[in-house]
Amino acid sequence: MSRKSEDFDYALDGMTGWRDAYPWQTVALAQRLRDPEQWFPQSLLIHGVAGIGKRTLALNAARALLCDTPRDDHFACGRCASCHYVMQGQHPDLILIEPLEYDENGESKTLENIPVDAIRRMIGLMQVTSHRQRGKIAVIVPAEKMNLAAANALLKTLEEPTSGNRLILVAHQWKRLPATILSRCQRWAAPYPSERDALAFLQAEQVTDPKMLLAQAGGAPLRALAMDDPEMTQMRQSWLATLVVPKRLSPFAEAQTWAAGSRDDVKANFAQWLDVLIAWIGDLARVCAGGDARHYPEYNENMRALAPQVVRAALFRYHRILLQQRRRLSYPLQPRLIVEALLADYRALFFSR
Repeated sequence: MSRKSEDFDYALDGMTGWRDAYPWQTVALAQRLRDPEQWFPQSLLIHGVAGIGKRTLALNAARALLCDTPRDDHFACGRCASCHYVMQGQHPDLILIEPLEYDENGESKTLENIPVDAIRRMIGLMQVTSHRQRGKIAVIVPAEKMNLAAANALLKTLEEPTSGNRLILVAHQWKRLPATILSRCQRWAAPYPSERDALAFLQAEQVTDPKMLLAQAGGAPLRALAMDDPEMTQMRQSWLATLVVPKRLSPFAEAQTWAAGSRDDVKANFAQWLDVLIAWIGDLARVCAGGDARHYPEYNENMRALAPQVVRAALFRYHRILLQQRRRLSYPLQPRLIVEALLADYRALFFSR
């Protein structure tokens, strides 16, 4: 299994394992905390790609807003009772909603969506008087995981917010949220780390080959951290090797390898394989346009050799098909058959001329 990050993989045990704001977030957060009435309205949407720390950013903002004795720079003091409760995941005025379900032993299970019952419970808690007289804050992450009923239930709260309370939505793909919700939220694009900050973070985490993983993760350091696993790295390199020489690619033979393993392992591997393929096609499109590969720069020359063999219009259509397939990951599927079909389509790109 790959290494976990509380931001990239939100399916962890609530708010255990507190993390202060990342270095690339502190300046932007400090600027907003100077004037919370303007920059932290009753409904705020924090958005950005997965793996840059949006969840941690939202929770640190919430801790500062709930702090009894904020510092001179408006950050949370980290010492008062309110800060202690937040860091322990026990603050009565902070409600964290994630696609998780807990059993009677406290073990968590990841859900495909945030159900309407979770939003209704949150609404009920938001209507109760604040315990520490600083209002209540609800954080929903990732907000696009709300099912339709949950989104509709939330809409009423957005239309008639309770005075003094705040709602912070965190989204990896904010455009998937209903327009009715987007129109009622102020948007904040989460700070994106520079390559220097991202590499420094990965080196401090003792990640193997941080530069390569950061490129494969599209510059998202927490995603790169989650990818730092020797077994998965070997699998990714094996997948890439099949894409380099499409004429030798056997879609049926490759798809057969997906029949082994448990259903959960196959589904998880399929999601990662699809991300690899999407990134590869994106890089190939950049090379076709005269640029350089972003995710797999070590394959830049291979892609330059492939570029003249592919029709750009067909390549762009194929990329859209892959993105559509990724949106269907939450639905029942047969990875082996889908892998075979997608690889057959990939191979056909180089013979369509």
